Amino acid sequence: MVPEEVAEDALGQVFEQHRPRLVAMAHRILGSRAEAEDAVQETWLRLSRSSAEPAVAGIDNLGGWLTTVAARVCLNMLRSRRHEPFDVELIAPDDPEREAVLADEIGLAMLVVLAALTPAERLAFVLHDMFAVPFEEIARVLGRTPAATRQLASRARRRVQDTEAPAADLAVQRVAVDAFFAAARGGDFERLVAVLDPDIVLRSDVAGVVQGAAAVARNAIMFADPSAQLRPAVVNGVAGVVVVRDGQPFSVLRFTVVDGRITAIDVVTSADRLRRIGLG
Repeated sequence: MVPEEVAEDALGQVFEQHRPRLVAMAHRILGSRAEAEDAVQETWLRLSRSSAEPAVAGIDNLGGWLTTVAARVCLNMLRSRRHEPFDVELIAPDDPEREAVLADEIGLAMLVVLAALTPAERLAFVLHDMFAVPFEEIARVLGRTPAATRQLASRARRRVQDTEAPAADLAVQRVAVDAFFAAARGGDFERLVAVLDPDIVLRSDVAGVVQGAAAVARNAIMFADPSAQLRPAVVNGVAGVVVVRDGQPFSVLRFTVVDGRITAIDVVTSADRLRRIGLG
């Protein structure tokens, strides 16, 4: 009889062969690398707990089983969210190559577009269009019919096609972000409006929503702090900044840039959320 620890070790080796695909899938569903790793780890725990059950031990398609379980875990995480996650990786000012690597890993333009979909739409679109999972399998995850699942993916596909994707080049994004802070700190309203999309939306976890270039420009000038340090970062795959005051992270800003103009700014200032991001 094979010792239990040896059997689990062999199962772990097989699981590791599937891990990169599961992480890639979970990342696109969740939009967060950290959450994707958590979802895949939960999938492994469910597999290891279930490995002694005949229904699991005798499955013919382990990859399909893992995809289904990981997708269900991701769907539960999406539905239980209170805030959109912020994955932050600080970037040295002289390390543009690291930004390029991150962009390639994440597919940042698609992640930003996917964030506008409902959990069910996002799951159906990612699983079918990006990972070729049959609608019958996706339907079981969502608890819907294959026909309804096909409609979800179709609706998501139309929304993705109709949404302007952000610039895929982080260097292009960074130009707009740098211009934004230079104008805000200089109190130059006209220059600031010029780098903002007319319909820009600024979303803050503390101050709420501000919409329109003029309103966002006035807000940016009002709260600009020339003494604060600006640390370049990649936030959920797009250009961002960590604002540091008195040596402590004060806020994180994520910028969406389309055609050279900033179309959205998302701001995290809550001390609790900064701690959960790992910056507080």
